[in-house]
Amino acid sequence: MRATPTDDLAAAYRHCRRLAAEHGRTYYLATRLLPPERRPAVHALYGFARTVDDVVDVDCAGRPPAERAAAVDLVESRLDDALAGRPVDDPRTGAVVTALADTIRRYDIPVAHFRSFLDSMRMDIPGTPTYRANYPDMDALRRYMHGSAAVIGLQMLPVLGTTTSLAEASPRAVALGEAFQMTNFIRDVGEDLDRGRVYLPADTWTTFGVDEELLHRCRRTGTVDPRLRRALAHFTALTRALYRQAEPGLDMLEPRVRPGMRAAFVLYSEILDEVEDSGFRVLDRRATVPRHRRLAVALPLLARTLTVRDR
Repeated sequence: MRATPTDDLAAAYRHCRRLAAEHGRTYYLATRLLPPERRPAVHALYGFARTVDDVVDVDCAGRPPAERAAAVDLVESRLDDALAGRPVDDPRTGAVVTALADTIRRYDIPVAHFRSFLDSMRMDIPGTPTYRANYPDMDALRRYMHGSAAVIGLQMLPVLGTTTSLAEASPRAVALGEAFQMTNFIRDVGEDLDRGRVYLPADTWTTFGVDEELLHRCRRTGTVDPRLRRALAHFTALTRALYRQAEPGLDMLEPRVRPGMRAAFVLYSEILDEVEDSGFRVLDRRATVPRHRRLAVALPLLARTLTVRDR
């Protein structure tokens, strides 16, 4: 029996759910605390971002810049096809753009947010006109984070729903997206260095006496220079300030989604605790929140989810 469009859409959402479960453990656990009807859309948003990231950094690793840029252009073209109702017969991207297009229509999410995201992904491709291997200061990094992080928060708001206007909640969502992204940058300094990138701004590194030569030496030797430790402590403090700026936005969300987003907020911010507890050893290991801690945060919030009622 031939699959119907409804069957295809359900399969596309299941694919996005598998991506979230496999690659975003903290994120996926938080989505389990959301109302069931909201989870597929959140999985679709994650699935698209994850797939594009993998297209750039995994599928096209080592390929010429023109081919990597063309791969991003092709993802955007396939999203346009899905938005226009045309079938996308591609094993890598077909399911995610199909689910994403449905989510965009269902929640009236501006397509411009996804184009900004793709623009930031192009900034990660060496040899392209917009490529940046590093960022001179925080203003330059924020321009990158607009597409890589801020718009992620803005994409989520229509799905989660708010008790205030989107205009009032949006700055808090932007701050949370930036806080999550800065957490990634701190956690992944070593992995990004292997890809030829240093996202955290150069002027701050320089203030603490850190240059790329020192970063590479610490990566090779698995050591943490005191200058590196002080710089990372500073970046961690800046990121905690973003979490504080974002936190009031949690109470602007619909009551039924607050426990899930609270879990994401707490667990992702605790990656910074793990970084600090390791002595800022981000160049020879990847900080993760232990499973027992994830459950300790999630289970009480799950109980709250079962009792909360929309106001």
